[in-house]
Amino acid sequence: MASLCRRIYLFSTKKHVLHTSYRFGVKVTMGDPLDHATGLEKRELLAKVAGNHNPFDYKVLKRGSGTKDCPNNIPSAFDCRLVGCICEEESTSINWMWLHKGEPKRCECGYWFCLVHKKPL
Repeated sequence: MASLCRRIYLFSTKKHVLHTSYRFGVKVTMGDPLDHATGLEKRELLAKVAGNHNPFDYKVLKRGSGTKDCPNNIPSAFDCRLVGCICEEESTSINWMWLHKGEPKRCECGYWFCLVHKKPL
C-alpha cells in the first residue's frame, strides 16, 4: 500500500498526468439527488419534499357515487386522459376509456367520469 502511495506521488509530481479518485482515509459520498436533478425530475422531487407524494395523480382513485349529475372527477393538466375503471371488485380486467375535457363519459358498469382541469407541475 505504501509503495502504491509513493508511485502515485512520484507520477503526480513529474507530469501531473495521473489523477486518482481514491482518497486515503476520507469517506466520499454522493450528494443530495435534489442538487443533481433537473427539469421535470427536479419538480417531482420538490413536490415530494413539499408533501405531495402523488404529483402526477398516478395513484388509484376511489369511485364516488358516479351519477350523471355528480360524476367522478378525474384531474388532468391536458385536454384528454386515459382512465381505467375496475367495474367489479374481484375483476381481473380493466375497462380503459379516453376522457375529454367538457364531455362526461359513462363506463360500461354505469359510473360516470368527468375530466377536471388541474394546474401542471
